[in-house]
Amino acid sequence: MESPSYGLWTLVAINSAIFILFGYSFFKPQTKRDWRSFGAFSAFLVALFTEMYGFPLTIYFLSGWLQSNYPEVDWLSHDAGHLPEMLFGWRAFPHLGPFHLLSMVIIGAGFLLLSAAWRVLYQAQRKGTLAKTGPYAYVRHPQYVGFILVMLGFLFQWPTLLTLLMFPVLVWMYVRLARHEEQEAIAAFGIEYDAYAERVPGFIPGFRRLTLGHEGRGP
Repeated sequence: MESPSYGLWTLVAINSAIFILFGYSFFKPQTKRDWRSFGAFSAFLVALFTEMYGFPLTIYFLSGWLQSNYPEVDWLSHDAGHLPEMLFGWRAFPHLGPFHLLSMVIIGAGFLLLSAAWRVLYQAQRKGTLAKTGPYAYVRHPQYVGFILVMLGFLFQWPTLLTLLMFPVLVWMYVRLARHEEQEAIAAFGIEYDAYAERVPGFIPGFRRLTLGHEGRGP
């Protein structure tokens, strides 16, 4: 049996700092609203790494059911924290498991989207124009979509009760922030933004727009 892999608070701090700084380098918050959305994202990361290396609250909470149904698993080992791989039987090396690999793809896509969206938004703000190119040609709020993708990717890799509860709350918060931003954009750009919003979905790009570049309307 492996020795317990928790109580490693230095790793909690280091990993939280690395990913928060990584996210900062992609997002580059400037306004109070930017900092609010980035702060919520940072809180999600701290909660995640606290359970990953500090205290496995989810494992303890589910320990009775887990031990009864999977008695062969050492639930206090680090690998056991990859619950999807454990529950679906991928226990040889969970870092190469399907859920973990999928999570890395989703996380990478989220960070790339954040970076691409920030470049377009920064140039538009400098010129005083509406951001409509790059990721903004497919969704009106690509930066919030990027944050959501990163959090979703981590949930595939290391789901915890706290982050599962935080995720829908943060998504709701990002939707509300996006609505506030839209009101400001309408005040600033008027008919131009109305026409843009008529063509481009808010958060979920249309399939035809992704594949053929057709314009469409969505949520």
